[in-house]
Amino acid sequence: MSTEKCLAKGSAAPGPVAQGHIRLYSMRFCPFAQRTRLVLNAKGIKHDIININLKDKPDWFLERNPLGLVPTLETTTGEVIYESPITCEYLDEVYPEKKLLPSSPFGKAQQKMMLEHFSKITPYFYKIPMGRRKGEDVSGLEDELKQKFAKLNEDLVNKKTKFFGGDSITMIDYMMWPWFERLEIFELQICLDDTPELKKWSECMSEDPAVKATMHSLDTYKAFYKTYVEGKPNYDYGL
Repeated sequence: MSTEKCLAKGSAAPGPVAQGHIRLYSMRFCPFAQRTRLVLNAKGIKHDIININLKDKPDWFLERNPLGLVPTLETTTGEVIYESPITCEYLDEVYPEKKLLPSSPFGKAQQKMMLEHFSKITPYFYKIPMGRRKGEDVSGLEDELKQKFAKLNEDLVNKKTKFFGGDSITMIDYMMWPWFERLEIFELQICLDDTPELKKWSECMSEDPAVKATMHSLDTYKAFYKTYVEGKPNYDYGL
């Protein structure tokens, strides 16, 4: 089974995962869950998606993952895997066709180091819009984000490749993409102005079939984030 509409407390628990499939517990607008959806799509893995109301989580979901986090994967044997980088690495190992992680230990380590570095950038996507709404001066934070983007741009310049792992998309590109997809919603696209290679990377990413399959329109994103900011997230917006 798959659900577009999110399931909340009091909803019936879904049945077992179908043979030959894997299940993703997700939320349509969550950038972390989008990472896993990107990998599922890129690798052509048969899956179903159950969307969860993150404000009012079903008890049966908390039994599967007591932290109540998405993304969470469930296998046909009832194994549960969560945390976005872990779910994505798991999928790459279990479904070896079209590998997204490098085969060499050093290559894998490089991508993990990049991801660790990128995890220090994601808070800016929340701090800056929140500060703006409170009427705070966020110019210092914007400058810091521009510096972080400049380093990513430099990385692409030094590598002389279209993507961060080479001339085709690899895992690290999918791990970073969801936040770049949301730049315009958070009114941060100006931070790309002085990073031409990063801008080119972003344009190339937006043409990828897995990216196209997992994205929402700008209007849908904006409408959802308005409800999110108001403290009443409409997880089913647009359905």
